[in-house]
Amino acid sequence: MELTLALAGDTMLGRGVAEELRRSPSPGTLLSQAVRVALAQADLVVLNLECCVSGRGHRWPDPGKPFFFRAPPAAAGILAELGVDCVTLANNHALDYGFDALADTRTLLDRAGVRAVGAGADLAAAREFAVLEASGARIAVVGVTDDPEDFAAGENRPGVAFADLYRSVPGWLAELVARAADEADAVLVTPHWGPNMTTRPPAHVPPAAKELLDAGATLVAGHSSHVFHGVTHRILYDMGDFVDDYAVDPVLRNDLGLLFLVTLAGPDPAHLAPTGLEALPLFLDYCHTRVARDGEREWIRERFTSACAGFGTEVGERGGRLTVDWR
Repeated sequence: MELTLALAGDTMLGRGVAEELRRSPSPGTLLSQAVRVALAQADLVVLNLECCVSGRGHRWPDPGKPFFFRAPPAAAGILAELGVDCVTLANNHALDYGFDALADTRTLLDRAGVRAVGAGADLAAAREFAVLEASGARIAVVGVTDDPEDFAAGENRPGVAFADLYRSVPGWLAELVARAADEADAVLVTPHWGPNMTTRPPAHVPPAAKELLDAGATLVAGHSSHVFHGVTHRILYDMGDFVDDYAVDPVLRNDLGLLFLVTLAGPDPAHLAPTGLEALPLFLDYCHTRVARDGEREWIRERFTSACAGFGTEVGERGGRLTVDWR
């Protein structure tokens, strides 16, 4: 059997994107037809939702926090129309507008039929994994973040699934991944880790990724840097951005990205393993993402090929997509 996971990095639907969604609340506002078709070809779609979804709340009281992202309530339904099955809220923007906005986010996504992991009404809810079903297989999704600690959920406090991955994978997280592996056929762990605007994973990320695989993860797909990194077997260190309104770094080119389509295959659901990926080159225009063209695609190909070479990973190309074979 075989199934495809479409995986996207930071999807920021607040600020300028929120204004566009209020004017035109439709999937086409966010993504071009070609990108929407690529999502529709996948069996499951999972992304990092880097904002809250709510019409209420107040900015988190941190004088050092520069950015606050909140999408309008209609964004939940738009994500569902795009075919998004699950989002992780474990990131540094889940509580941008406080506890009420986080509660709204969970409620609105649930009503729209979009599962959410990585943040919730208390510690147990924040750490709960979701199990998605596709093609007769059960895929567990685990969301976790290493920043910021003041967003961490508590026993009776809403927040995110925080883990200090700079030290090592904590015991509770390893146990959670192992439990997810017992209850599902495959486990996707999607961590928000490391600093912004980096071209390679920081020192703590590769050993943490290996620990997550050792704990039972089938695939690790990270995000946070806003710039895509290279990949190695079963690890996408950082998927970069998917939708945003961010200023463009002229050197790092955070307006050029990738949508990752990972194939899981095996003789039956109990023996699924990642066999490779295709990566669709993207251009992130202001609040709208389309397929990259010509020089944009070539820049992405060279950057991704070079980044992957650092991990001994060879990159091919087929049908306008970059490919990696893990068989």
